[in-house]
Amino acid sequence: MFFDPAYFLYIAPALLLAFWAQMRVKSTFAQAQKVAVPLSGAGAARHILDAAGLQNVAIEQIPGQLSDHYDPRAKVLRLSQEVYNTRSCAAVGIAAHEAGHALQDAHNYAPLVVRNAAVPAATFGGNASMFMLIGGFIFQFEPLILLGIAAFACVVVFQLVNLPVEFNASSRAKLLLVDHGIVADQDMVYVNRVLNAAAWTYVAGTLQAVLTLLYYIMRYSGRD
Repeated sequence: MFFDPAYFLYIAPALLLAFWAQMRVKSTFAQAQKVAVPLSGAGAARHILDAAGLQNVAIEQIPGQLSDHYDPRAKVLRLSQEVYNTRSCAAVGIAAHEAGHALQDAHNYAPLVVRNAAVPAATFGGNASMFMLIGGFIFQFEPLILLGIAAFACVVVFQLVNLPVEFNASSRAKLLLVDHGIVADQDMVYVNRVLNAAAWTYVAGTLQAVLTLLYYIMRYSGRD
């Protein structure tokens, strides 16, 4: 089942989009890293958070490249070394995006609340669905197949809810960087390119999840 060439045909558009998006992120990030700004990524994030009254949100440096994220449970914004220390349009763009998530959390932004609530189901679905589907198809046990499809559907729902969360964080970041004078108007083009390229990676991930679910449904429908 899972070595079926049809599966790769199903998800080929998502794989191609993901490859293009990753290349686009790397190229736009490299370009934007060359454009200097007054604050580092950590400095920009701290300024944005403090201005919003979020002094309780900590900022930490973590290893990895573009491993930046906001942890809503710990109320910590974690930035990769390159973003944390560098004074560039790329660094402040990524940092402001993550700060945007902290603002969403503070304001109980509805899609973020739904996304956070969906994390356990999505995690379970991502881990267990394949085992259910393999077992269901091997033993021709229809309830287990349907349970596996339903479990993976939780992943798809999470990905769909995640899109507006990420798009909104980027929109907030762009406005905040201009409003706080962190990036000059003429240099915002570099920030826009980085964040827009990153947005396509989320679109690619969502598309792959949707196409994978359609593949599972197709296999179930034609399993005989």
